[in-house]
Amino acid sequence: MKLFVRDLTVIDASYLCEKRGMVGESWILDVVMSGELNEMSMVLDFGRVKKQIKKLVDEYVDHRLIVPMKNSRIHVAASKPGYAMVDLLREGKSIHLNCPEQAYCYIDDDVVTIESVTHHLYKVLEGKLPDNVQGLELTLRHEKIDGAFYHYSHGLKKHDGNCQRIAHGHRSPVELIVDGQRDAELEQKWAERWQDIYLGSSEDLISVSELTLSEKAAVATDTSHYGFRYTAPQGEFELAIARFESEVLDTDTTVELLADYIAEQVSEMVPGKALDVVAYEGVGKGAMASK
Repeated sequence: MKLFVRDLTVIDASYLCEKRGMVGESWILDVVMSGELNEMSMVLDFGRVKKQIKKLVDEYVDHRLIVPMKNSRIHVAASKPGYAMVDLLREGKSIHLNCPEQAYCYIDDDVVTIESVTHHLYKVLEGKLPDNVQGLELTLRHEKIDGAFYHYSHGLKKHDGNCQRIAHGHRSPVELIVDGQRDAELEQKWAERWQDIYLGSSEDLISVSELTLSEKAAVATDTSHYGFRYTAPQGEFELAIARFESEVLDTDTTVELLADYIAEQVSEMVPGKALDVVAYEGVGKGAMASK
C-alpha cells in the first residue's frame, strides 16, 4: 500500500556554488510512502505525515545555507562555541560567513543539486518514521513559472523565526503590470538584475575589516565586498560578499518592502504610466505594490 502527499512543504534556502555564488532557491517537496496498514487501517495518517516529515525538513534544511562539503573551494571551521566560519573561494568574488551552526546545512557532495539535496533529505529522515513505513520516495521539484523569475538571498534580523538567518533565499517570479498589461520585457530585465543576488540592508553594513571571519577572508576588502553584520534572537550573523553580486536597500528586505522597492525603481522606467508589482517570496506567497 502506498500513501502520497503532494506539495507537502516548500524548502526556501540558499546554497553555495563556485560558479553562481550564493543562490536562493525554492523547492517543492512531494512524498510517497509504502508499508503495511497500522491499527487504523492506514500506512500513516496525513496529519502525522505533515507533522513528522515537515518538522524534520524545516529543522534541518529549510531556511539554511546549504554547503557542499566535498567542494575543494569551500572551507569550514569552528569559531566560537556553537558557531562556524564558512568560506567559498572564488577569485574576486569570494563569500565568507561566521554564523551560528544552525544557519548551515552541510551535505556530503561537491555540488548542490536537486539530486544531492534529495539524497541529504533521505539521510535526515532515516530511522525517524514509524516502523510500518517500509518505503519512502522523495521528490524535490521547482514550481512551474510562466514568465521571468530570479534567485535572491537575504536575512531578516527582526524575524523571530528562521528567516532571521543571514543567508537563506528564494526562487521567485515577478509580475510587472503597466497600464493594466503585463510587460514581459520589463519582467525579464528585472529578473536579470536580481539573478543570484544578495539583498542586504544599509543599516547592517559594516567594514569588512571589522567582521570576525576566517583568515581566508583576507582576500575580501571594502572595495571588492560588502560586509554585513547583525544580531538576532538566534545569535550574531556576519557575511562578506562581492559587491557586484549584491544590492543594498535602505530598508529591511521583507517581501512587502521588496515589492515597494521594485515599484519605485521600475516606475522611473515607465513615467506617466500606472504600475502594479506582484513580487513573490518563493512559492505562492508575496506582496503587491502600485505606483
